[in-house]
Amino acid sequence: MARTHGRGGAGARKSNKKGALKGTGGQRKKGLEGKGPTPKAEDRVYHAKYKAKQIRERRNSGRHVKETAEMVVGRNPVVECLHAKVPATSLYIVQGTRMDERLSEAVAIANSRNLPVLEVQRHEMDNMTGNGMHQGIGLQIPPFKYAQVEDLVADVAAKPEPGMFVILDNITDPRNLGAVIRSVAAFGGHGVIIPERRSASVTAVAWRTSAGTAARLPVARATNLTRTVQYFQKHGYQVVGLDAGGEHTLDTYDGGTDPVVIVIGSEGKGISRLVRENCDEVMSIPMTPWVESLNASIAAGAVLSEFARQRRVAQK
Repeated sequence: MARTHGRGGAGARKSNKKGALKGTGGQRKKGLEGKGPTPKAEDRVYHAKYKAKQIRERRNSGRHVKETAEMVVGRNPVVECLHAKVPATSLYIVQGTRMDERLSEAVAIANSRNLPVLEVQRHEMDNMTGNGMHQGIGLQIPPFKYAQVEDLVADVAAKPEPGMFVILDNITDPRNLGAVIRSVAAFGGHGVIIPERRSASVTAVAWRTSAGTAARLPVARATNLTRTVQYFQKHGYQVVGLDAGGEHTLDTYDGGTDPVVIVIGSEGKGISRLVRENCDEVMSIPMTPWVESLNASIAAGAVLSEFARQRRVAQK
């Protein structure tokens, strides 16, 4: 029988082409939708740049974190920083910003201190600050220069009066840090020591709270507070931890004659266990029984004030 080569007929081959024989009812619609922009290479876990980013972050999580400049924004915060004599590198004003009393005051103070006043476009200020809530003004503050514990001890050794330092443990609020710096300066202390990690640092907020005393009182960072406590002890310092349930109270402890270090913890966590165990004495502040605890900066002020009084009496 002759083979049929036409399109029809019983002997026609079936097409191998595949295709939908019927509608899908929209079941594949979601699969056809876009999945958004492709993530950056450093954000894709399978990419080599992701591993390089992880290594960088681990390397920077320790003591070698690079301090960066800080931008204080908002008219009231900027004016407060300028009045507190917070060191600054420049004052930024957005072009076309309506002048008012606070803005004029900020510019006048900056001019009186020969601080550069720079005009920038609004989008530039948005990029510099990361948001649009700057009110058209920003003050750039350089990273704080921390001292070394060894240098603090050496400097005080050359002075006639015994040294008095404060170590802050578990203090994460920069306002508390600023208030403690102010109290240490007010009552004749010689410096403040904070941990490098998990601690408030000397930011613009701490500067403002310290009312400018951070410019004159050294603040040091310590890698390990336990070793720092032991270092002070080796150099003749009595280390007193401030915590509830101590053997002494502020009424019975004499801190007016010998070099002393006061260790103060947070209101919630208190002093770390290892740091507490390495203190020479643990002292509490007598209080009304129904008051559970004091804010760290208030506690520091109470102890420093009493020790300063004891030292004045000892000098007579």
